[in-house]
Amino acid sequence: MDYLMILAQATEGSGGGKDAILPMQMVWTQITSLSLIEALTFISFGIVCLFYGWRVFKVLVVISFALIGLGIGVWANEVLVGGNKVWFGIICMVLFSYFSIHLMRWGVSALGAAAGGILTGGGWYAAGLPEQYIWAGAVIGFIAGGMISFIIFKAAVMLFTSFGGSGLVVVGVLAIIYNHMDNVADVESLVFGRKWFLPLMLLVPMGFGMFMQNKFIKGAQDWSV
Repeated sequence: MDYLMILAQATEGSGGGKDAILPMQMVWTQITSLSLIEALTFISFGIVCLFYGWRVFKVLVVISFALIGLGIGVWANEVLVGGNKVWFGIICMVLFSYFSIHLMRWGVSALGAAAGGILTGGGWYAAGLPEQYIWAGAVIGFIAGGMISFIIFKAAVMLFTSFGGSGLVVVGVLAIIYNHMDNVADVESLVFGRKWFLPLMLLVPMGFGMFMQNKFIKGAQDWSV
């Protein structure tokens, strides 16, 4: 009961910008800095992931862990050694890629759990709950996504590929609308003024992608994990 009272008080005080911890402005800056060719590339690759991620999921897992390894390596190099050299990042990228190939099921399950965590964290954000507790919503989805991924492997494949494809499509579409269409202020006001806007934009194509992938998988007798 005390926890509910604390959460309610935090919700009442979360209207100000000082409580915002998500780097929405940085994300928006990265989105709007995409050129037309880059945005179209994002959309094209995202559509492939949405509908045919189940066919290329192994490649997507390797790419995802390679990028994770690169990011961790660059960060560790800056913290431990200093400077902007990327040699340690390249080493970590190769290692993460290698182990993701040999631990493919674990890699898919980890990505499925991460997708679940981001989804429930997005739901927390969309509901207008205090951002400083967004980790609570993310943990629930992370655990649920991980459990589903270990129990139903195909569900994990569809979850993380549809989520990734949806993210790429949404980023590309927003970049094109902002940079090449009129009334861009309306889109920006939706992104920053309506917390449900971005989560909903991610959820709709993702749900459609999972539906279509499920139909394709049922009709593909030769598909195996």
